Amino acid sequence: MDKLKSVLSGEEARRDDRTVLETVNEASTLGWGTRVKGFVACFVVGGVCTLLGVCVLFIPKVGITLFIVFYTLGNICTLGSTMFLMGPMRQLKKMCDKTRALATTLMITCLVLTLCAAFWWKNFGLALLFVILQILSFAWYSLSYIPFVREAILKLVSVCIK
Repeated sequence: MDKLKSVLSGEEARRDDRTVLETVNEASTLGWGTRVKGFVACFVVGGVCTLLGVCVLFIPKVGITLFIVFYTLGNICTLGSTMFLMGPMRQLKKMCDKTRALATTLMITCLVLTLCAAFWWKNFGLALLFVILQILSFAWYSLSYIPFVREAILKLVSVCIK
């Protein structure tokens, strides 16, 4: 209510100490219950798209294309679901953090390259390779949110290689 009063009285316009990002973030705040509902809904849609992609994989002629579309859409929805919990600006800042920048870049690049390989280049072998890289990059990105897990995995892999 205070925010509404400040907007109607013109005080809101006089506050020049805020950045554009802070203004957008304030305007798009949701209650915690709404955030959780949005997260669950978007996560479930992502999971359903991924499962649907696997189910249509074996349809003759169009199965691989539908798989690529549904699988990529599922990954995008799953990634977008976390924006409900943190908010879009905080999520984008975390995605671009120095510990996640490479993983984020690889993940988004794989999403785009998968769709390019399927629709533009029409090379389904390459598209499946990019789907595999999507899985790996999404897993590596997700593990970046758990402290010290990526370092432990790297140590485990180095021990196994030796």
